[in-house]
Amino acid sequence: MTEEANPVLDAVGPRLRALRRKRELTLAELSAATGVSVSTLSRLESGERRPTLELLLPLARVHQVTLDELVGAPETGDPRVHARPMVRNGVTYLPLTRRPGGVQAYKMIYPPGTPSREPEQKVHEGHEWFYVLSGRLRLLLGQHDVMLGPGEAAEFDTRTPHWFGNPGPGPLEILSLFGPQGERQHVRARA
Repeated sequence: MTEEANPVLDAVGPRLRALRRKRELTLAELSAATGVSVSTLSRLESGERRPTLELLLPLARVHQVTLDELVGAPETGDPRVHARPMVRNGVTYLPLTRRPGGVQAYKMIYPPGTPSREPEQKVHEGHEWFYVLSGRLRLLLGQHDVMLGPGEAAEFDTRTPHWFGNPGPGPLEILSLFGPQGERQHVRARA
């Protein structure tokens, strides 16, 4: 262990304790969420145990912070998100967030008629919010069949059967926020 690493590692314990207290979690609750034993968590917070990557990864996930934040790494100076587009089933996804866990933001671009298959409503854990930047979006949500245009937004619990796509004639661009259950925006589409 280098001399330079000691002050950084010594500061991790108090930072972990502060994060846990800020979220009003007990050691037992944090242990249940991370799979790390209560005694190990206690020793990490008190500085009696050195943090390892194996211990820090689940803690960062549960606290919804980056590893850099946990260890107090210096700022990189560049706050920009360098999106790496992904294409799935004809839809281009541009991730707009870097933080693991929590609400994730995407810009999504749907060519006309995407997806091309017959609408099939699905359900899964989470909460979805989206805002139409351009084009038209068709949303099937339970019994509702809604068309949204530029400037309109929708929000729903993804445990409700849903499907959405681009009926055309031009491309559809939306901003989408997707997060674990309970993390919600407060904007709703007209019925």
